[in-house]
Amino acid sequence: MWWTAEEEKNQLRQQDCLFCNIVHGDMPSTEIYSDDQCMAFNDINPVANVHVLIVPRDHVTYLTGATEQHEQLLGHLMRVGARVARQTGISEGGYRLAMNQGVDAGQIVDHLHIHVLGGGLLDKLGTPLGPS
Repeated sequence: MWWTAEEEKNQLRQQDCLFCNIVHGDMPSTEIYSDDQCMAFNDINPVANVHVLIVPRDHVTYLTGATEQHEQLLGHLMRVGARVARQTGISEGGYRLAMNQGVDAGQIVDHLHIHVLGGGLLDKLGTPLGPS
């Protein structure tokens, strides 16, 4: 199937996706970093002193849905995570890059994203929140 440029752009964006609307400028955010592949902004419900989300501009729902063509993007998101950590002043003390995959892991928005967490001592990873 052949798409026009506008139709192809719409395939990469979902109108009802919160993060698509933020990265395309339709909803406000506190931007920390932006380039042609992704945007980083403060989480509106932070769980750490510094809590930034890195979101790809193209809509990728889950990591399990990523393909080989997403490998460069995924590596770029990790490098942006390190850049954001330096920019927000948490790189020396330590920080966490986290990606929640699915409901059980705590993914709320169905758009792949990385959390940059830091600015103080972080809790342990892997502690179950409910019955196993």
